[in-house]
Amino acid sequence: MKEITYVTGNWAKIQTAKMILEPMGIKVNHIKMSTHEIQDDDIENIANASAKEASEKLKCDVLKNDTGFFIEALNGFPGPYTHYADEHIGEDGILKLLEGKTNRRAYFKECFAYCEYGKEPVAFSSITYGTITKEKHGEYGWSWDYIFVADGTDKTLACFKDEERLLIWSHKGFEDLANYLLKKQ
Repeated sequence: MKEITYVTGNWAKIQTAKMILEPMGIKVNHIKMSTHEIQDDDIENIANASAKEASEKLKCDVLKNDTGFFIEALNGFPGPYTHYADEHIGEDGILKLLEGKTNRRAYFKECFAYCEYGKEPVAFSSITYGTITKEKHGEYGWSWDYIFVADGTDKTLACFKDEERLLIWSHKGFEDLANYLLKKQ
């Protein structure tokens, strides 16, 4: 069985990775460690740099990810600066910025960077499309979950319990990673 080390402390990311990859024959170990996060407008570059650094420090094959939240009416803001925007203006700030805007389309792009020790990273992406509500709804989740309605659903992510919410996100990046790893065996 192929093994990878997912460098994250986020339980939801670990649970999702195990849910998708382990039935495909890829064991997911995880470790929480800090890596330098470069400032870049492209989440793939950020994830790749972090994966390369983690692989070199741990001397093993690693998986690292970065996520951006892109809002059409705000020209893609906050994009790769999602964490910063969450800390400084949060959902209320995004809703304020969107007051009077009719275009409420947005998407989350998650980039998974897989790096074999001693090699360059390879990246795979998932995109979950949806819209932003005009007010916060829900009692589960955190942050943008209170204002984001994924396509194919009729309520915010915060209205779904953890197990349900994890299934709503696009898993294309994990699936593409699994196919890549399985072809290499």
